Amino acid sequence: MTVSTRPAPGPSRTYQFPRFERTALPNGLRLIVAPVRKLPVVTVLAVIDAGATSDPPGREGLAQLTAEALREGTVKRDGIQVLEGFEKLGSSLEAGADWDSTVVSMTLLRDKLMAGLELLTEVITSPSFPEREVDRLKAERLAERAQILAEPRGLADESFARFLYEKGSRYSEPMAGTSASVSVITRDEVAAFFVSRYTPDAVTVIVVGDIDIGEAVKLISTTLGGWTGRRPQVDAASVMRTRRTRAVEIITKGDAAQAELRFGHVGIPRTHPDYFNVVVMNALLGGLFSSRINLNLRERHGYTYGASSFFDWRRVPGPFVIATAVQSEVSAAAISETLKEIEGMRAEEVSEEELSLATNYLEGVFPIRYETTSSIASALANLVIFGLPDNFYDTYREKVHAVRPSDVLRAAQAYVFPDMLQIVVVGDPAVVQEPVEKLELGDLSVRPATEA
Repeated sequence: MTVSTRPAPGPSRTYQFPRFERTALPNGLRLIVAPVRKLPVVTVLAVIDAGATSDPPGREGLAQLTAEALREGTVKRDGIQVLEGFEKLGSSLEAGADWDSTVVSMTLLRDKLMAGLELLTEVITSPSFPEREVDRLKAERLAERAQILAEPRGLADESFARFLYEKGSRYSEPMAGTSASVSVITRDEVAAFFVSRYTPDAVTVIVVGDIDIGEAVKLISTTLGGWTGRRPQVDAASVMRTRRTRAVEIITKGDAAQAELRFGHVGIPRTHPDYFNVVVMNALLGGLFSSRINLNLRERHGYTYGASSFFDWRRVPGPFVIATAVQSEVSAAAISETLKEIEGMRAEEVSEEELSLATNYLEGVFPIRYETTSSIASALANLVIFGLPDNFYDTYREKVHAVRPSDVLRAAQAYVFPDMLQIVVVGDPAVVQEPVEKLELGDLSVRPATEA
């Protein structure tokens, strides 16, 4: 049987994010509960206001190291006993820090919940931070640093942040720290960071799964209700940019098989009122496989396996980034073509057909992102971290669908600035420097592949 025409898509199914309720305990700890009765499992996730932007100067990586060290022992158990305790419950403990918060989570069967909460409470209220384990985590991080500096992709990402943000801005250094900063962090500094940042009024506990509101409040009150402490006031992260004119930096990597390219500038905060217009605009520019930049560099010219763009959403303005890797010989051509696509996005409205490809995709994949208790808990964590409205997920598809071609054009003109792009090329200067110089993009510098 031969089908001559492609079947038309049917109407989108309605979607409603799981209902949830908020409350707070007398000690300041906040609680969000979302009953999801599909399976007898529960995810418990603690959002702690202790992200990498809280790192003291010269101690970059402290927040991440503290989060990782939570699992290495408590005042009652060593690290092995903590690990075995979660394994006996059929679960595991995940802990890590990003720019804005630390997240600690577990998922386990409903009938193991109380035992799991008791162990989780022990971990986040009374960790012991054994010096030997802190030293081991530091050594692992230093080994990762060596690998990053040897690998062009990681080197390009870090070099771009340093080129974009002014020295002294927390965002100019890696989230997990540098070799120099991690090396000098002590066990006592980890413990002091914990005492000052891990307090009940800095924590939101999210419970999602086979449980009702009243039971969850009772369990959290029993386990975490006696926790005390008050967090200090912390200033927002500095987002000082290095310059407002376009510039290029070449990072010397003579043995690189190809050149890593990064373009971008300081973007906008997550709570910006034009968020949805920017999301759709970026999807069209470089956020999807069918985006203009990817189709140009990959499909039309064969310069790369893939190119993408994104706004790194943070509480304060994170970077807008375009990233790709190309044959070294075509670095200048790839830069030129990318700039053309940016200018094109800013020059005229996209067609309704092109816009619908992006919005239909964004609308279509949205519901499948939130099918498990852990993914729902993570979504609720984003509401907490960024202060988003409770109806954000219920209105997401409606707001994406409402974006018009004129909104895309306005977003491109208002939030993507070709004349302010900072461009980093990691590769062999003998191959890439002269062709890039001929583009006359702005001040050009060359430096070795080091952290400084």
